[in-house]
Amino acid sequence: HVWPARHDASSNTDPSYPPMGQRFRLEAAFDTSGFSWEARVILEAMKTYGLILADNGSPWYLSGAPDERWDNDVLHELDVLQGSDFEAVDVSSLMVDPDSAAVAAP
Repeated sequence: HVWPARHDASSNTDPSYPPMGQRFRLEAAFDTSGFSWEARVILEAMKTYGLILADNGSPWYLSGAPDERWDNDVLHELDVLQGSDFEAVDVSSLMVDPDSAAVAAP
């Protein structure tokens, strides 16, 4: 695992798999024009803020806070995303201490 993750979730040590805690950002060139406006909001947030790998299991399975207001049909539009649509982001400059999830002040 890498910061900010606190632990591994698998015994798999294959370096071709991204480590728990790695931040990824949806590539800026990813075309969102064919998606619903609701899905585009999520996709644009992935371009701006990225996401953190927080579990292992299905490849590039996305999860979020459960909420009855989410429309699962809209969320399933995101099923087309692949690992190649993302780029890894180095956030090590934000780390205060490798044993803490604390973030350096801007």
